[in-house]
Amino acid sequence: MEKCAWKAVLLPGKKAEYIRRHDELWPEMAETLRQAGIRNYTIWISGDEIFGCYECEFGAAYAAKVQAESPVVARWNAYMEDVMRMEFDEKTGTAVALEPAFSFRTEPETP
Repeated sequence: MEKCAWKAVLLPGKKAEYIRRHDELWPEMAETLRQAGIRNYTIWISGDEIFGCYECEFGAAYAAKVQAESPVVARWNAYMEDVMRMEFDEKTGTAVALEPAFSFRTEPETP
């Protein structure tokens, strides 16, 4: 299963608000993520840096396409503009994906 990772910058004094909004994730946003095949989504904060990572059940390209075409995701991104800054990829319309540099698996992959 492919993984996607992204980063963003938290605006000063907005950590609690960022967390609150995610604690109250819109049901329609959660459904859109499910439809995109996004699984095991986790976001971390370190200082003013935000880092997110998720698995893509149907592939990263499909997850990006569903998100880029979703009016719900567009509304969510606008809703989050006053708490964070994120760079968007012009080709996909989604967050700029981070380049994988290292991966360690505890189980051997099956052929």
